[in-house]
Amino acid sequence: DVQLQASGGGLVHAGDSLRLSCGFSGFSFENYDMAWVRQAPGKVPEWVSAIRSDGSNTFYAGSAKGRFAISKDNAKKTPYLQMNSLIPDDTAMYYCSTDPWEEVTAGFPPQLSTYTRGQGTQVTVSS
Repeated sequence: DVQLQASGGGLVHAGDSLRLSCGFSGFSFENYDMAWVRQAPGKVPEWVSAIRSDGSNTFYAGSAKGRFAISKDNAKKTPYLQMNSLIPDDTAMYYCSTDPWEEVTAGFPPQLSTYTRGQGTQVTVSS
């Protein structure tokens, strides 16, 4: 079974940066698309970003465009989310997941996903 563990969150000020990473245990990491999804208190989860298994294509939700960068190191079995110019609206629990690229880019509701989504990491941005 695949297990995921996001890390790298924290309490930062607006304008700061964070890099999230996700520990992956299991087989064939290189065959998995990876996605990041976040959920703020009292809100439904929302897609943040996704990357194809070979890193050939990336997707960003509107709020992440121009500020976040997703990457995937297949040798280290680790996906990353570099977040720059953070704003208070980025405050949420962030999770990595194995949701397929097609699902994320089609806007499939993340709360209905059945794919692996491990323990999240909290990002809090103060103004």
